[in-house]
Amino acid sequence: MTNINTLLDKSNNYLQYCGNFTTQAQTWKGSLDCVSFDQESIKKAFLTTHKPCYILRTAGKIGVTNEGYLHPVDNTTSEQIELLIAVPPIHTQQLGDPNFTSFHGLKYAYTTGAMAGGIASEEMVIALGKEKLLGSFGAGGLSPERLEAAIKRIQEALPNGPYAFNLIHSPSEPAIERRAVDLYLKYGVRTLEASAFLDLTPNIVYYRAAGLSLNAANQIEIKNKVIAKISRREVATKFMQPAPAKMLKELVDQGLITELQASLAAKVAMADDITVEADSGGHTDNRPLVCLLPSMLALRDEIQAQFNYEKPIRIGVGGGIATPQSALAAFMMGAAYVVTGSINQSCIESGACQHTKQLLAQAEMADVMMAPAADMFEMGVKLQVLKRGTLFPQRAQKLFELYRNYDSIDDIPVPERQKIEKQIFRKSCAEVWQGTVDYLTQKNPEKLARANSNPKMKMALIFRWYLGLSSRWSNSGEKGREIDYQIWCGPAMGGFNDWVRGSYLSEVNNRRVVDVAQHLMIGAAFLYRIQNLKIQGLQIPDYYTQYVPNSSTLEV
Repeated sequence: MTNINTLLDKSNNYLQYCGNFTTQAQTWKGSLDCVSFDQESIKKAFLTTHKPCYILRTAGKIGVTNEGYLHPVDNTTSEQIELLIAVPPIHTQQLGDPNFTSFHGLKYAYTTGAMAGGIASEEMVIALGKEKLLGSFGAGGLSPERLEAAIKRIQEALPNGPYAFNLIHSPSEPAIERRAVDLYLKYGVRTLEASAFLDLTPNIVYYRAAGLSLNAANQIEIKNKVIAKISRREVATKFMQPAPAKMLKELVDQGLITELQASLAAKVAMADDITVEADSGGHTDNRPLVCLLPSMLALRDEIQAQFNYEKPIRIGVGGGIATPQSALAAFMMGAAYVVTGSINQSCIESGACQHTKQLLAQAEMADVMMAPAADMFEMGVKLQVLKRGTLFPQRAQKLFELYRNYDSIDDIPVPERQKIEKQIFRKSCAEVWQGTVDYLTQKNPEKLARANSNPKMKMALIFRWYLGLSSRWSNSGEKGREIDYQIWCGPAMGGFNDWVRGSYLSEVNNRRVVDVAQHLMIGAAFLYRIQNLKIQGLQIPDYYTQYVPNSSTLEV
């Protein structure tokens, strides 16, 4: 591009215009008194995204204003003020797909994902819901009694929503899924976030189909909404298609759904929304978002062409969303909505203990690693956790290596067994097994019977004792076990900490989940304006392009 305007005096000018995109059809009308030429006022004008932004040149200087109006050029007069660029207002509500916000009754296209064990707590979901933002309660790993209490509390606080509850895939214990689904149907939970699914199960199909009916206009009404969090095309394909006919027939035969519901289920996709999960905390395939999202969008388009759904499936993104830059990048790539996860753990409303929140607030992007997952330990499935301030990932990996190399606890060399008893378990393997026996006798006697005749399975259950408790210790703040805390976390946490450093959100006790949501969205809208101006030829110093969280910029 040809440089049309060179700074005459760098001490008095902050912006350069290097474009040749101006139109002669319009000019700006207004008072010069409202045009900003100083640094602070220019930044404030850029931040006022709910108003238009005009870039003007007069007397050799470039100024910015949100006031005035555009007017056709009068060729009979010479204009003293030259209009260089005009950009319209940009609201946070404009980011993403409006069909997503209207379908779920939301303020804008932003949700928080579930974090198991109640880390995504009732307090978090309620705080978001009161601001018309969607939060998903972290139901994974909770007892039916604890989940039922959460449902009652959230529904009492948010009788009209919005809220969602998580359904985590339990391939080795489908009864866990079924108990959660039964509760969701019993209490009329209308939005479910399905996560970690490797395939469709009768439980998720049951939930979906049981909420289908015909309205007065003979149109399919979807009462049970499903948001599926997925990172693999083969799994996404199944959620983008209607439920399998075989599963639907079995549900009809069991009297769980009607013939009509089975017929309607064959005409709608299993999910209304697909959250493309990139490099996230917890269960993750560590996929790069810039590759994964386009692939899923293309898959959605293929399936839409095949089934011609009345309401096409929307594709959102999660994993790595931690700054205005990452949120805007997702929207610009075509995401219908964004989902945050790791960063919400350090917020006041999180179910994590204070020590865990402090560790998260100190984390950098490289302070994470993969470790064996408790719920899919035998399958070798891993999840992403924080490694800073805890030895959990290294100790969990050691247990998995022992499981892989030996067929029973007794086969492990005595020195190795003594080491894990002293350093990791802090009790003997026999004591750990007895505690496991006591638990399974009450909760799952069939599984206990299988383990008693299968030494390899018994060893896995002993090791899972540690993996299961370590995440609970992190939530409850178990004293003396800090070094063993299992803290699910992705690199987004480090990106968030870098972004908020020096702002009021750098302090853990100031991190409110609604504040974080609003700053991410406001910042994304601000950066959209900045990029719009740059594309049209305005050279903007770095000072103007940074969105720093400030409580005074929050929307009301």
